Amino acid sequence: MAKVNKPRRTWKYSENFKATAVAMSYVDGVKNNDVAEKLDIHPYMLSRWRKEYREGKIVVDKRQKITNSKKETKELSKLKKLEKENAQLKKELDLLKKWQRFLAEEHQNDIDSSRS
Repeated sequence: MAKVNKPRRTWKYSENFKATAVAMSYVDGVKNNDVAEKLDIHPYMLSRWRKEYREGKIVVDKRQKITNSKKETKELSKLKKLEKENAQLKKELDLLKKWQRFLAEEHQNDIDSSRS
């Protein structure tokens, strides 16, 4: 007997939600992937909404002012700051590892030269 699969559930998002997501993606210093992750949507969907917005298919209700949630904007800026700090720490760690190798080689050279 064939296995009966349940139909996939599809989500319908309001125009206001789409417009807000697009507006958030246009904020300076914010990556599309971060916005998509925060809103729990696929990044491809967000890029498709951005295209529809440019083509005029998604219209923002002029009566409502679209503002980014201060909390979301703050979290995204904090994430960006932490990513920069992480990159800096990785560079510093790499430099320290190189310095440690250099010192080990110098120490080995001193031992070898004293044996001669």
